[in-house]
Amino acid sequence: MTTPVTPGTPGTLKRPDLDGAHWEARLAELAKKHGVPGAQLGILRLGVDGADDEVVTTATGVLHAGTGQPATADSVFQIGSVSKVWTATVVMQLVDEGRFALDTPVVEILPELALRDTEVTKKVTVWNLLTHTSGIDGDVFTDTGRGDDALEKYVAQLGEAAQNHPIGATWSYCNSGFSLLGRIIEVVTGKTWDDAMRERLFVPLGLTHTTTLPEEAMVFAHAMGHLKGGDEPQTAPVWGLPRSVGPAGLITSSPADVLGFARMHLTGGVAADGTRVLSEESVAAMADYQTECPEKILLGDSWGLGWFRCDWNGHRAIGHDGNTIGQAAFLRLLPEAGIAVSLNTNLASAITLYQELYEEIFSALADVHLPAPFELPAERAEVDPTPYLGTYARESVTEEVYLEDGRTWMRTTVSGPVAEASGAAEPEVHELVPVGDALFAVKPDKSEAYYPVRFYALPTGEEYVHFGARATPKQPA
Repeated sequence: MTTPVTPGTPGTLKRPDLDGAHWEARLAELAKKHGVPGAQLGILRLGVDGADDEVVTTATGVLHAGTGQPATADSVFQIGSVSKVWTATVVMQLVDEGRFALDTPVVEILPELALRDTEVTKKVTVWNLLTHTSGIDGDVFTDTGRGDDALEKYVAQLGEAAQNHPIGATWSYCNSGFSLLGRIIEVVTGKTWDDAMRERLFVPLGLTHTTTLPEEAMVFAHAMGHLKGGDEPQTAPVWGLPRSVGPAGLITSSPADVLGFARMHLTGGVAADGTRVLSEESVAAMADYQTECPEKILLGDSWGLGWFRCDWNGHRAIGHDGNTIGQAAFLRLLPEAGIAVSLNTNLASAITLYQELYEEIFSALADVHLPAPFELPAERAEVDPTPYLGTYARESVTEEVYLEDGRTWMRTTVSGPVAEASGAAEPEVHELVPVGDALFAVKPDKSEAYYPVRFYALPTGEEYVHFGARATPKQPA
C-alpha cells in the first residue's frame, strides 16, 4: 500500500519527485533479491515554502513464512534497538525539565545501584549510559519476569555483570545501559517505562501503531522473526526479548509512526500538530558529536545521545539500527535535506537490502551517496596476525582468534539467555580475512555481508577486539 503524496505548492524549488509507485516496486524487487520474507518502507521529505510533507509508506512479502499472512504498511514490526533513540528522547525531556543533568551520577537517581565495580557505581553518569561509554557489560538479557517491576529487578541484579572496560575509556554498545535509563525514567516519573513512553512520546506525536508490550502488538497484524530467508525460510524460536530489556529494544511500530518520530527530530522537537515534544537544544545535542567509535565502518564514525552519526561522503546523517530475534530495522535521517527513511524487516540479517535500497533512495532524492559497502580487498592484504591471537571474552560471548593452515580464524561462542533465545547452540567459526593494519573482515553465518573486525589497544595498554559494535577485552594468556 502506498499513501498519497502531496505535491509542493506552485513556485517552490523543483525537487526530484517522491514517486511512491517506484519505491513500492523497488522494495518488492530488492526484498526478493535479498531473500527477505517481509519488509516495510517509509520515506519522509519535509515540505518547503509552506508545502505539505511528502510521505510514502509501503510493504512487501509476508509477516510469517509459515502462515503466508501478507505484510502491509499498517502491520507492526519490532524496531529493536531503534527503540534506544526513543528512550533517549524521553531521558532528554527529563533533562529539559531539570529533573537531572547529563553529568548527574546515576546513583544519585538510583541509590540502590550496586555495580560490580564500586568506583563505577559512584561515577557512572547519565551521559555515559546514553553514549555507551559506561563499560558495563552490554549484553545482559536477564529475564526478570513480565511484571511492572521487571526493570527494578533487572537493576538489582546488574551487580553481577562484568565491567568490560574502564568507564569512559572506549566505546562499546551497551543494552544494559539503556535498561538502566529506562529505570531512571520510571523512578523520576513514577510510571512504568511503558506508560512513560506512551504518555510522553507516543500520544504527543499522534502515533497509533506503536507499542512496547507483546499483548499490545497483538492487536495489530504483526511480524514474526526469521533466522533464515530465501527459498527455505526459518522462523525464529521465540517472538521477542524479555521485558527487562524493553528500553533497549522492545518497541513495535509501523513505518508511518517511525517517520512521525523521525519528523520531530528533523523539525527541532515539534510534532506535526505543533506540539513541543523536546527542546531544540536537546534535539541538537542528541545529533551532535559526543564520543568517538573505535570501529567506524559498521554503524557510524561517532555517537551522539542515542543517535549514531554517519559521514556519507561529506554529508552528515544520523540514525540507528535494530536487531531482535529474527527482525532487523534501519532508520536514517539526513537533516540537511529534511529526509528520513525507515526500513523494517523480519529477517535477522537484512543489511544488504538496506545498503542497496538506501543508496538508491538518498542518491535519487538528495544526490547523496552512502559509503561503499565493506568488502574484501581486491588483493589479500599482508597483515601479521600474531599480535591479535588469543582469547577475548565478555559476559555472554567468547571469541578465540587463532592460526590454522596459514590463515587466521575466529571461533565465536555465545552463551546465556541470548544463545537460548536465538538458538545459537554451537560455536561459529569463520576466517578473518586481512583488510589492513589491525583490520579484518568476517562473514558471519546467515549473513550476505562482510563485517569489520578491528583490533586495538587503550592508551593504558589493554587490548580489545571490536566486532559487532562491541569491545571485547583480551584475556591473559
